[in-house]
Amino acid sequence: MNHILVVDDEAEIRSSLEEILREEGYGVATAATAAEARLLVEDAPYDAVLLDIWLPDRDGLDVLAEIRNLPKETRPEVVIISGHGTIEAAVKATKLGAYDFLEKPLSIDRTLIVLKNAIEARRLRTENLEFKKQFSAGAVLTGDSVPLKALRQQIRLMAPTNGRVLIYGESGTGKELIARSIHAESQRRDRVFVELNCAAIPEAHIEAELFGTRHGQPGGRPEQRGTLERADGGTLFLDEVGDMSLKTQAKMLSALDDHSFTPVGGMQPIRVDVRLIASTNKNLEEEIAKGNFREDLFYRLNVVPFFVPPLRERRQDIPLLVREFLSEFGRQYGRPRMEITEEALEALGQYHWPGNVRELKNVVERVLILNPRVLRIERRHLPPLTHKAGARGTEDFSTLQQARDAYERDYILKKIEEARNNISRAAELLGLERSHLYRKMKALGITVRE
Repeated sequence: MNHILVVDDEAEIRSSLEEILREEGYGVATAATAAEARLLVEDAPYDAVLLDIWLPDRDGLDVLAEIRNLPKETRPEVVIISGHGTIEAAVKATKLGAYDFLEKPLSIDRTLIVLKNAIEARRLRTENLEFKKQFSAGAVLTGDSVPLKALRQQIRLMAPTNGRVLIYGESGTGKELIARSIHAESQRRDRVFVELNCAAIPEAHIEAELFGTRHGQPGGRPEQRGTLERADGGTLFLDEVGDMSLKTQAKMLSALDDHSFTPVGGMQPIRVDVRLIASTNKNLEEEIAKGNFREDLFYRLNVVPFFVPPLRERRQDIPLLVREFLSEFGRQYGRPRMEITEEALEALGQYHWPGNVRELKNVVERVLILNPRVLRIERRHLPPLTHKAGARGTEDFSTLQQARDAYERDYILKKIEEARNNISRAAELLGLERSHLYRKMKALGITVRE
């Protein structure tokens, strides 16, 4: 449902437009003054505003200018209406960013056509902004390992269909990237991609986030549109769907079966055309046995299962990923081109990576931050967890002392790097006696050529 705000000081015009627009299926709110209009626009998003140029408290063109200063993602299109229309006023309104200019008495047919076009223009603008965000984030799967090649092949086969997809994988494996890749190769690639992280939203709020809310007060603030409604025509990605409450699961099941849903507090169902992609790091069959997940919803979601391999099963991709992250963070932090030694890559390849690709990305960023003057990353620049990982790759700190030693080692290495391997200078930077620093280095296994 699209939402219109009617701003006019004449009660009869407000009432007439509200009645007509509601009959056409719009959600409508009204305001008699610029002050009321401003509060409503700040309170909730609208698709279009019918704005009278003559208002009792302010010039309508001033209100137009304020609306145009709102963020592009939320601002509505504005159609100016006036009973004293002049070419000069129309030109000025257009220069200020009005979508169109209508003269009173309003032609209902003309008004409805203009509003329809304004809403479509806003939809295209919003989706273009979404696409730019998606392209900047990227939807490219990096790696040449056999598991990743198989995953790409599966995406190419299934993306053009409308089949629902359930992505399995440990935390940090890149399930969102898989979802975006499926959307980018689908027939809905030119429509919006909307994401909802079920694990990040409190249970009390997830229904409102997913299905939206309705307030049902004529002239009051409009409803909140949920992710299902915003994804209409495009793709909805439910990340970590296994964390969804049973109550919300039941409502989601109904929405999938009927292709419609009723917002929280609403009376009228809303029909949507959405391709659903879900992900989970849980074993949903075990969750079903525990009574935590609905079996019928599982079968609705699990039409096309995707399994994302953990990083330890695609170690061949680590060098490519590391170089990609070095390039990404180098641009982000304004650093020159960074290199990494084969010895350092070998150490990274031996680590177990329980946090998968996300952990690897965090490690690369951490190395860049802690070594601002280094252009060639060596093994000694890596965090302690990768030094001690070995072939087993099972580094876990079982005591507070182990964790403290690991991070102390990291910090001392950083200071030695800043001192260009001059131990006396490093001791000054650390506020230690030179002999004390040597004892620390020996205890922590640090060796440096001065």
